[in-house]
Amino acid sequence: MKKAAALLVLSLVAMLPAVAAAQSYVPELGPSPPQDAVELYPGGVEKALAALPDIVKKVKEASDVPGFAVAVVHGGKMIFDEGYGLRDNRDDTSKVSSTTIFQVASVSKSISATVAAIAMTKDHSFDWDTPVGKVWDGFRLNLDYVSGNATIGDFFAHRSGLPMAAGDELEDLGFQRKQIVGSLWMVPLDPFRISYHYANFGTTIGAEAVAHAEKQPWEPLAESLLFDPLGMRSSSYRHEDFIAAGKNRALLHARVAENVFEPLYDRDPDQQAPAGGVSSSAQDLAKWMILLLGDGTYGGQPMIDPKILQPAITPQSVTYRGETPDTRASSYGYGFNVGVNANGRTTMGHSGAFLLGAGTTFQILPSADVGIVVLTNGSPVGAAEAVAASFMDIVQYGQVTRDWYPYIKPRFMAYYKPVGDLAGKVKPTNPAKARSPSFYEGQYTSNYFDTATVRADGDKLMLELGPKPMQFTLEHWDGDTYALTPRGENAPTGSLSSVKFVGSPGGIRARVMTVDYLNENGLGHFQR
Repeated sequence: MKKAAALLVLSLVAMLPAVAAAQSYVPELGPSPPQDAVELYPGGVEKALAALPDIVKKVKEASDVPGFAVAVVHGGKMIFDEGYGLRDNRDDTSKVSSTTIFQVASVSKSISATVAAIAMTKDHSFDWDTPVGKVWDGFRLNLDYVSGNATIGDFFAHRSGLPMAAGDELEDLGFQRKQIVGSLWMVPLDPFRISYHYANFGTTIGAEAVAHAEKQPWEPLAESLLFDPLGMRSSSYRHEDFIAAGKNRALLHARVAENVFEPLYDRDPDQQAPAGGVSSSAQDLAKWMILLLGDGTYGGQPMIDPKILQPAITPQSVTYRGETPDTRASSYGYGFNVGVNANGRTTMGHSGAFLLGAGTTFQILPSADVGIVVLTNGSPVGAAEAVAASFMDIVQYGQVTRDWYPYIKPRFMAYYKPVGDLAGKVKPTNPAKARSPSFYEGQYTSNYFDTATVRADGDKLMLELGPKPMQFTLEHWDGDTYALTPRGENAPTGSLSSVKFVGSPGGIRARVMTVDYLNENGLGHFQR
């Protein structure tokens, strides 16, 4: 999702201070000072488990998100798995269970990093520090130095210099993964390795580099390395498999008003599958968390070299530096948000969000040997994160330190800010007249977006964009400026963008068309 705002909420639990619990704690000393931490609340896991159903109920009632599936792992096994609410809020019989299949959105990034780590364990010819160009002939970005030196890890850590959400606009218009990645060389880069920009197609490039090194497509590679060995039979990177789950899948529910969710859309994330395309169940993801908590071992079988897993779950990029000297920073590893809680204990996790109707999260606390995954089928409002944060509070402190849902929810509302330069503006009451349709009609080209076609449809103009042309109505705004309503995952309700035409003085045809909402990286200009 484009408005991830670097997805600070993915590390929200790690970076926010906790209110001190009533329990008097003593330091728990580790083998060295970096492992010192505040002692855990005695019996915290058991107390958190007992409270979990009421936590979910409270957040569900406050948010009206239709369905939740929750699983908890501890001591090398799943100790809790429950479903709450509905797969489809129009059908009271469509009960969610822990086997219900959800789209997990960006939790996929952590799963993909796990697949990559397994591949690196089995094949020592590449690792996190291998340049993508070494295993992927023809790969390039906007700068030759970055093309030759950016590593698999750089892309998993969002530090390649690709701007935030680069490529998402092409996905929204229907371009395929190969076309999208092959076009990213045109996108201007920010400073290499010192810029953190959350980019779905950055993660996709990192995963595709692993697939190139292994000489097979990503989807079957993930099955053979992770899903099949762990018996994750409900998990897939293919959208068609999610659809094939039929009645056992949770429909996406978009937020259409405050606390109102409706199943309006399908979201096919195949083109960015390594970044956001996994569908899975809470039970399946519990198995994956057991592997992570087992330091790469599952069922007594080593699957990941701990020396390869460790870099993925430790800081590689700074995601939040803090606004004051007493604020803890938060970081990103390779596909994982990582941080340190108020008690000095390290944590890892990730959230996932589709504006079209999914909100998911998982959190792992290694020192307590516990992990929780929360899947929901409603647009992101912080509900999944509130459940996980409340549970982890009790594990650590014996009580919930704050009412998490009303605290987190406002931070998600920024995702719903409309895009486009005309959003929220009032159309001029006395606009300058448009020219005849023939001035605007015709084909325009862009190296990045390919061909765009403007044609007259009665008294309106239509704009066609994308390889399987998506049609947009152009409403006259003022003079040679028209208004377009963007559509898709990255266009919240209320989005409105200008489409401006420019021609030579006295010319009979427009020569340049600029689509504002596609011009974030300066690539939204089309030439006749």
